Amino acid sequence: MTQAAVTRAAVDEHPFLRRALRAGVVNHAAAARFLDVDGDEDAVAAAIRRYSEDLPGFDTDSRDARVSMQSGLGPSDDGLLFVAGCGFEPGEGDLTALLVSGRVDTRTLAAALERLHVVDIDPVAAGVAEDTLAVVVERRDGADALRVIEDALDTVPA
Repeated sequence: MTQAAVTRAAVDEHPFLRRALRAGVVNHAAAARFLDVDGDEDAVAAAIRRYSEDLPGFDTDSRDARVSMQSGLGPSDDGLLFVAGCGFEPGEGDLTALLVSGRVDTRTLAAALERLHVVDIDPVAAGVAEDTLAVVVERRDGADALRVIEDALDTVPA
């Protein structure tokens, strides 16, 4: 593989860096040091710069969706959300589900999860199917998670 190909592959292993390159907010020399690709740092930085020129620009898309909150979720054998053998359904539990209905997909889920992690909300479970997205959080995080997810819907990376 050429050094340019190795550099592109290294960038692609770090989605945040690829997204930042698309947005045009990366210092190429600093990125070259971060990637630790074998070779001359200036050559790696130049390869990163050339790669960024080939990438599509960073655009966001607002999603037409409605967010609702359902509290009192607990464990179940099936229920509202079922992930890898763990189900969640309304009842006497201490969890809250944020349900997003409308134009949602895995990019929407990724944007919501990334935003939740930034504010130190760690979802218990999450998933998306057809036109519904569900995120389960601790009850005390429900209201904050609702606001974060609503904000995330306005700037889903395209």
